[in-house]
Amino acid sequence: MKDMEYMKLALELAEKGCGYVNPNPMVGAVIVKNGEIIGSGYHENYGDLHAERNAINSCRVPADGATMYVTLEPCCHYGKTPPCTEAIIRSGIKRVIIGSVDPNPLVAGKGIETLRNNNIEVETGLMDMENQKLNYIFFHYMKAGIPYVVMKYAMTLDGKTATFSGKSKWITGEKAREHVHQSRHKYSGIMVGVNTVIQDDPMLTCRTPNGRNGTRIICDTNLRIPLSSKIIRSAFEVPTYIATTSQETKKIKLLSDAGCKVIHIPKKDGHIDLNILMEKLGKEKMDSILLEGGSTLNFSALENGIINKVEAYISPKIFGGSAAKSPVGGIGREDPDDAFQLVRKNIKIFGEDLLIEYEVVNNVHRDS
Repeated sequence: MKDMEYMKLALELAEKGCGYVNPNPMVGAVIVKNGEIIGSGYHENYGDLHAERNAINSCRVPADGATMYVTLEPCCHYGKTPPCTEAIIRSGIKRVIIGSVDPNPLVAGKGIETLRNNNIEVETGLMDMENQKLNYIFFHYMKAGIPYVVMKYAMTLDGKTATFSGKSKWITGEKAREHVHQSRHKYSGIMVGVNTVIQDDPMLTCRTPNGRNGTRIICDTNLRIPLSSKIIRSAFEVPTYIATTSQETKKIKLLSDAGCKVIHIPKKDGHIDLNILMEKLGKEKMDSILLEGGSTLNFSALENGIINKVEAYISPKIFGGSAAKSPVGGIGREDPDDAFQLVRKNIKIFGEDLLIEYEVVNNVHRDS
């Protein structure tokens, strides 16, 4: 096997950590000695051993003189686990091939320098773009310090998210809905507006086998969320944040007693300031959010420039009706030239449904 094939294997291992390691990156490692793979591993869960240590621990023969292929620069600082550079040096590995330099300021070249100072040969940049594509959330979070936000919605071919009576179950088929739950596993948080809670009383949990429930974030300017809602009644089981401008102490205490974390956000244009909310969630180590909001919150999120990506599921159905809801409401744009600009990234097919993924061009924190 060639260097690129070993790194490709390391990337495949890294992807197994998707959803389990946030806000850490997905990392995989392969150790090769005398042309044979003697060990491999990946970062499996946040707080657990990193890929390098798992790979070293899995070696069936001593790793002295071996080459390690690792998708991201090994860490050199103490965090949830000891530095991976220490384990590599102790193992006797003499060559390390790295996919991408870690953008984390605590590492950012220091891991490479540490290895080289201990007479270990280091090469960088092998399949760098592939690794950055896999870890686009991590690279965004390290650069911007706020979550990567994906606006998701399902609509009919005529652009409706519900019938004129408000019914929406189900617009898409089962395969598309299964994919949504995979997204709920992938991203750190799921955000909706309080109207969605009042109207639909959702759980906002992941139903993928062995999936992880993201933190639920409810945007509730005036603290209207019902204490009897499923979200409040399950707040001890699933982390739940209520973002509000309200200072209603009695209800805040009731929500806190129910297991919710109430976040106070300043008001902007009559609603919570979404940019300040993103800053606070970033400080809470939330690296990504799936926005499953209604039309009002969707427009506000676009208007405030917090959306990085749009995932639009399109069903081959037509609801019709001038009063039927569409994915984005609000006041809208007056001039077509002022539209929110998108760039198509991908198209996927789930049964009879399409998923079109777009990157938002005019996001205020858009990566270059």
